[in-house]
Amino acid sequence: MDIRHLKTFKCIIEEGSFSNAALKIGYTQSTVTSQIQQLEQELSIKLFEKIGRNMILTPLGKELISYTDQLLETVKKIESIGKSDNIPRGDLKIAIADSLMSYKLQNVLSLFKQKAPNVKISIVSLNCFVINEMLLKGEMDIGLLYDVGTYKESLTSVELTEFPLVLVCSPSFDQGKADFCTPNQVIDTSLVINEPNCIYRRIFENYLRDNNITLNNTIELWSIEAIKNCVSSNLGISFLPRFVVEDELKNNKLKEIKANCSDTKITAICSYHKNKWVSPAMALFMQLVRENF
Repeated sequence: MDIRHLKTFKCIIEEGSFSNAALKIGYTQSTVTSQIQQLEQELSIKLFEKIGRNMILTPLGKELISYTDQLLETVKKIESIGKSDNIPRGDLKIAIADSLMSYKLQNVLSLFKQKAPNVKISIVSLNCFVINEMLLKGEMDIGLLYDVGTYKESLTSVELTEFPLVLVCSPSFDQGKADFCTPNQVIDTSLVINEPNCIYRRIFENYLRDNNITLNNTIELWSIEAIKNCVSSNLGISFLPRFVVEDELKNNKLKEIKANCSDTKITAICSYHKNKWVSPAMALFMQLVRENF
């Protein structure tokens, strides 16, 4: 079995199509198609089927993904034998929670670039649950995210630090509506917050539900900067990690609202699949994260 064919198969999964995979690895599309056909013949199974204009994975094709990930990880380990210089090289794929990417990682990334100039680093900013799924599938090498309590049996995770959460509003917010401690009430304002699977949104919505507190509606945004701008413009309130609003609180662009959930903390973690080979690049990045986070 040609390992190149499995690498092509994995690339198709990651890139979403034969044509995108061909562009990524520098093959013609006919070469990619030929390699998949040879792999199907060797395995005596059908990996893809054409539905309309799209090539869709068959059930057996989906089953092959995890075996391919395991085999290619083993290949990496074999290729590393005898390379004693321990110099970081190759590619490094990192998925990072949006708030950590925006406010906590710049120094780490700058140091990594200085220490590992030969590493091609790819970064995506995603929801914590999506990051976990990508780590499980081997689509990412490292995840920097918040602990959401899932997949601990399959992922190796290192706790980095805890971050307190804070409920904020505009200084112009009607203080008569600022009682978020008394249960069983309706408050005439909106919650401006990230998408539904955001961990601090879940915490705050659970708090509202447990205390039977109802708000007018939810304004759902995918940018923390956009959330802060809306809140400072008095379009609603938000519940965010304190570190993302520290400057606004100091400059009186935002104001803290006291609530019984204000002492809640979330834990930042660094995670990777337990079966993944920790390359020199991965080891260096995780070391810099622990030292400089």
